[in-house]
Amino acid sequence: MYAIVCKSDGFPICRQLPGVRPDPVVTWNTEDAAKAFISSKGAESEFHAVQLTDEAMDGIARAMGYPVEAITFDPYPS
Repeated sequence: MYAIVCKSDGFPICRQLPGVRPDPVVTWNTEDAAKAFISSKGAESEFHAVQLTDEAMDGIARAMGYPVEAITFDPYPS
């Protein structure tokens, strides 16, 4: 599973849902799918795809200001 994060601060692409905090992190099944999404928005200089490893999750949690255990996910429609 992959997420897309901002290169400058590591904050992930999230989906805003009323009453849900933190916002769920949007995920892609493959790195190619995540990179294709970034390219479709012309945002290669601002964002990159990261595999959701323990280390990546720690960085995402720090960027979001929440403990790892509080983070939820929302798969991007294929």
